[in-house]
Amino acid sequence: MLQHLLLPLVTLALSPTQEESEDLDCGRLESSTRIMGGSDAQPGSWPWQVSLHQNGGHICGGSLIAPSWVLSAAHCFVDNGTLEPAAEWSVLLGVHSQDGPLDAAHVRAVADILVPDNYSSVELGADLALLRLASPARLGPGVKPVCLPRASHRFAHGTACWATGWGDVQEADPLPLPWVLQEVELRLLGEAACQCLYSRPGPFNLTFQLLPGMLCAGYPEGRKDTCQGDSGGPLVCEEHGRWFQAGITSFGFGCGRRNRPGVFTAVAPYEAWIREQVMGSEPGPAFPTQSQGPQSGPWEPMDENCTIALPECGKAQRPGAWPWEAQVIAPGSRPCHGVLVSETWVLAPASCFLDRSRPDRQPQDLDNWRVLLPSRLGAEQVMRLVPHENASWDHASDLVLLQLHAPVNLSVAPRAVCLPHPEHYFLPGSRCRLARWGRGEPAPGPNTLLEAELLSGWWCHCLYGRQGATVPPPGDPPHALCPAYQEEEESGRCWNYSSWSLLCREEGTWFLAGIRDLSSGCLRPRAFYPLQTHGPWISHVTRGAYLEDQLTWDWGPEGEETETQTCPPHTEHGACGLRPEPAPMGLLWPWLAEVHVAGDRVCTGILVAPGWVLAATHCILRPGSTTVPYIEVYLGRTGASPLPQGHQVSRLVISIRLPRHLGLRPPLALLELSSRVEPSPSALSICLHPGGIPLGGSCWVLGWKDPQDRVPVAAAVSILTPQLCHCLYQGVLPPGTLCVLYAEGQEDRCEVASAPPLLCQSEGGSWVLVGMAVRGSQELFASIGAEEAWISQTVGEAHFLPPSGSPYWPPEGSNLCPLDMAGASGFPPASLFLLLLTPLIYS
Repeated sequence: MLQHLLLPLVTLALSPTQEESEDLDCGRLESSTRIMGGSDAQPGSWPWQVSLHQNGGHICGGSLIAPSWVLSAAHCFVDNGTLEPAAEWSVLLGVHSQDGPLDAAHVRAVADILVPDNYSSVELGADLALLRLASPARLGPGVKPVCLPRASHRFAHGTACWATGWGDVQEADPLPLPWVLQEVELRLLGEAACQCLYSRPGPFNLTFQLLPGMLCAGYPEGRKDTCQGDSGGPLVCEEHGRWFQAGITSFGFGCGRRNRPGVFTAVAPYEAWIREQVMGSEPGPAFPTQSQGPQSGPWEPMDENCTIALPECGKAQRPGAWPWEAQVIAPGSRPCHGVLVSETWVLAPASCFLDRSRPDRQPQDLDNWRVLLPSRLGAEQVMRLVPHENASWDHASDLVLLQLHAPVNLSVAPRAVCLPHPEHYFLPGSRCRLARWGRGEPAPGPNTLLEAELLSGWWCHCLYGRQGATVPPPGDPPHALCPAYQEEEESGRCWNYSSWSLLCREEGTWFLAGIRDLSSGCLRPRAFYPLQTHGPWISHVTRGAYLEDQLTWDWGPEGEETETQTCPPHTEHGACGLRPEPAPMGLLWPWLAEVHVAGDRVCTGILVAPGWVLAATHCILRPGSTTVPYIEVYLGRTGASPLPQGHQVSRLVISIRLPRHLGLRPPLALLELSSRVEPSPSALSICLHPGGIPLGGSCWVLGWKDPQDRVPVAAAVSILTPQLCHCLYQGVLPPGTLCVLYAEGQEDRCEVASAPPLLCQSEGGSWVLVGMAVRGSQELFASIGAEEAWISQTVGEAHFLPPSGSPYWPPEGSNLCPLDMAGASGFPPASLFLLLLTPLIYS
């Protein structure tokens, strides 16, 4: 039992003046035993409960209020504003199990369906309907009408009432065979208390304004509720031996979620409407007079002072001391680490216990298995093992649930970890931590190495996922969750024998966000399989695991995070040249490096491979110098001081490689780093293009406005054709030199002493390094394309994009130079006019 849709009501509350007929006995039950909370009802215990069928299947519930009348919810019968034909519906009365022979049950056709004129949708109220049966019901011990309250009837706040139906037992978890009627005890909440709960952001960050005629029932802590398929069914309360229908199941936000009680259509305000519709029917519904006023309910706090239920899971005194950590010990095996997800269930990797080559073979010696939990003196016994159906072939589903022989008390340690719903969106920057999982070894280093922040879905998907695919938007299950670690791994320490889960924190509550990892070699996991997709399976098996709503909802500007995004192309060595568009303020250019030379100058460098940075030779090596200076390289900085949220990377340069240029000092130098730089949003190689310049896209000079502050700035430029460049600098340019024309007002954005790079963004979205500044010039750049062979031979992992065409340059012999342009390097007005007319500009 757990349901939902959406309700709000407009009230018609006029009591009739005539005396109430007592001809129809109502709301009387044979004595029966009730079990609290989402359990099988006893046969005959709710004789007014009916099942409404359409095309042979159960759709909604209802209640018998007179031999020829059934009360239900309008939303069951109205589709896109159109009332469905009564002939499509039938009513089952006296039914207990909907599987097999109906025994004492009987069926009636529906002659007419009536809904209030002001009903349009559940969120706007008036969600009730009357069904007139084609022939009267056959009354007896298993089929009786329920009493209806008068408009003046008052139900005390806090009253224990009962909801019944054949709906889902949990969200997306249908009632299993034999489809026995379910019952759940719910407490009535006053309007102020209910509105207080719905005024606080809940699932999907939504709030809701209750309308007159709405009635709430449930508990702030959730876990007991109606659900999909219970719609239209009754909420009944006992008064002095009679059962009155207080509400009609209407809607909710999820099922059994914290601070989201079920919302029902209140029946009392609709006394006049019901009487008007059934007028002339004999006998009609009974509206017995309330023998005495309701007992005073609990004091109702106002909105600003109400008590909100807090999560019952995911609380830890300090990171690393996890009260849900479980060690599963099977005979003859090393302990396998998992997590406690409810009072009686542990989640762990299936690969600890199952043979992938023989997935049908299950362990037979569970009696000898033990589970160790924190703060428990003895070991827990294992009663059952339930592997995920895809565990044998899908690494992302490498999960098994182990049922304990006896429940553990979660009011003290141990405690359960929180699990995310499928729509949960872990925000970029969420604080996370690695926790032991499976049979892995402990961390080969200090615990600070276990701390991480989550990357955005775009970075995670494009850095470690599939190129060209659409990035899942928030609310859709991600393909992976990717942590960015606060500290780099220690040199020589390998994490290959460690296995980890990913815990992420929201508002002080820890969620199990990801499991295992996509292969990262000797490094800590760079990508985890998300747990969101497994929430329904865990919930279905355990019927009590702590699935908790998202607690942090700061998604940024509205709409920004839901725009469709795709990933740029990869190379054979992985992702390169990634930068999200539009780029947030202060975002790093992840390939831009500060090259500190001998402590007295800083040059611009570009990361072209995990172990190599490209820079301008004239900035790195002083003229006439024959010694290799001491050089440090920094990545992940956006100024003289790193961003607090940035992850700065530093490396020493152990060698400098220069190409062979006869008689000339080569313009480009490759700097070999002391160790690799692992790809991340702070430090990522740029792409290179065969032939130098990619076709299409836009180009920029990336440098620093001030060499002291070193805050990156980009100036928009167009690359001139070789012919135009030759005209402007006739006879003075070495081969492979590129000329650029700055956009208006962009000329002075970058200083030139640090030798800034020339970049272009390709049509596919990748950023490509095109050139490095020539000494002392703003407009001249040494082409990368001219050194393609040397770079490929020196750097084994240079990220050259697949060939996609290059700009068309006219033949070298073309003489397009006006006489007044020959040798004119200052771009005189006549030349600028020509530049506006000529197509020989690459932009």
